[in-house]
Amino acid sequence: MRNLVIGAVLVGLIVLAALISFLWTPFDPTQVDAALRLQGPSGAHWLGTDRFGRDLVSQLMVGARTTLYVGIVAVGVAALVGTPLGVFAAAGPRWLGEIVLRANDLVLAFPALLLAIMFGAAFGASTLTAMIAIGVATVPSFARLARASALQVLSTEYVLAARSAGRTGPAISVRHVLPNIAGLIIVQCSVSFGIAVLAEAALSYLGLGTQPPTPSWGRMLQESQELLAVQPRLLIVPGVAIALAVLGFTLLGDGLRDRFDPRLEGARAQG
Repeated sequence: MRNLVIGAVLVGLIVLAALISFLWTPFDPTQVDAALRLQGPSGAHWLGTDRFGRDLVSQLMVGARTTLYVGIVAVGVAALVGTPLGVFAAAGPRWLGEIVLRANDLVLAFPALLLAIMFGAAFGASTLTAMIAIGVATVPSFARLARASALQVLSTEYVLAARSAGRTGPAISVRHVLPNIAGLIIVQCSVSFGIAVLAEAALSYLGLGTQPPTPSWGRMLQESQELLAVQPRLLIVPGVAIALAVLGFTLLGDGLRDRFDPRLEGARAQG
């Protein structure tokens, strides 16, 4: 329960910052002002300015919007593709499940970074490229989880009864399998969201993700690395934001797992 609350609070703060950035930011996050470059925290600039004179708080707020946007689309793609694929593999013939597993192994050989390089070379580096690369790289996780969970559901007595009553495979999958594995899929979405946040920051840091002038936490790190010795604040601020986002989604996923997993609930009741 504690992990769920802490994770929900951290994620809520990031979502709140992103929503507020649509309506208000202290300054224009893309406005360059050489006269204000490398200023420390003050009443006007709460976290100071970067080497281009841009306000760090404004960049963090809009960067949160970018991070959530990439995470939602990437995890959405992975869940919408991987979950039906895993259920289909579990409910279909055994040879079909083997084909799906081998295809998953093939995709796992291409991590998000490598896929982003390939997609960037073909379509150009952009936020869309990062979303597609992260989403495709995350599909195997959802497919494997959905297949393993679906196999457990399909072996239950009520599913056998449904088959005896003449229900078709698709009807059983929609009526019995998907509702019973929905909790685990939600947990996987939360955990994968944290991974997507980290992946997006890494891709932006390498110049393969969100492009200027759109603020991005990863590119904030990249632009400030040369000033590590003289202005460590410029790296600490986005670094802490990324760490808190990943921690928040990880704790949220851990808390949701404890809540949705009946085996853990039963263990707590016995304890």
